[in-house]
Amino acid sequence: MRRYFSILAVLVAGAIAGGDVANTAAHSFGFGLGDKDGLPSVDVELIIAVDVSYSMDIDELLLQREGYAQALVSNEFLQALKTGPKRRLAVSYFEWASSDDQRIIVPWTLIDGPESADAVAAEIMQTPVRRGSRTSISGAIHFAIPLFDKDGYRGQRRVIDISGDGANNEGSPVAEARDAALKRGIAINGLPIMVKGITVSMMDIDDLDLYYEDCVTGGPGSFVLAIKNREEFKQAIRTKLTLEVAGRSPQYRIIPAAGTEPRMSCLIGEEIWERHSRW
Repeated sequence: MRRYFSILAVLVAGAIAGGDVANTAAHSFGFGLGDKDGLPSVDVELIIAVDVSYSMDIDELLLQREGYAQALVSNEFLQALKTGPKRRLAVSYFEWASSDDQRIIVPWTLIDGPESADAVAAEIMQTPVRRGSRTSISGAIHFAIPLFDKDGYRGQRRVIDISGDGANNEGSPVAEARDAALKRGIAINGLPIMVKGITVSMMDIDDLDLYYEDCVTGGPGSFVLAIKNREEFKQAIRTKLTLEVAGRSPQYRIIPAAGTEPRMSCLIGEEIWERHSRW
């Protein structure tokens, strides 16, 4: 079941104290094998997939980069890490733009405490900021899926964490990519960035949060956290990573998820691109 939340309504402490939705669901997907197949166990295998398309301005890219680095060393994140049975996770971080533009910044790395978290945060921050053309969320998902087979760990959960500020406008349809991940037992959480700065792209859509809810995210315990002003940026990232490592969703459901029918076309990005390309 997917859920949508406003960052202002999320209470991390309550989420960590709440029921463990994702862990229960993960066992039904057959994860949690751990050391039985000779690979070290972790609570979650987490891929952080970060949008660096040209629709993101430089300030947003810097805030995004700093947000993830600071979240990994935050007290909230490190405390959440202690709540899992293994008290450790495997994480990889990559940046994406078009369907053939994905760059791994942090290869699979074990985080089991402050020192390893500091090392991952430093690796994120020391990489030069870049931008790329087009927006292919589907390309990011398809790139992420096989990475789970190469990480050398076995987690109770597998999660792709996608942040971005626009709809899919290139590559395969995003709903098809999402469904391919779900068939593998991989959950997808979303961080739609809805901050309107100086640069406004022709590809912007008003209801990016609903688009992420209906077309991008899914799987056991999945959720969406929307960022609607710059002041929320870093806190939202910290909240989302904390919830992901804890394996829990926030207690407060703010906006009901849609039923089987999406509230907007999952091809809206492609439709807008085609319309503007004719001009």
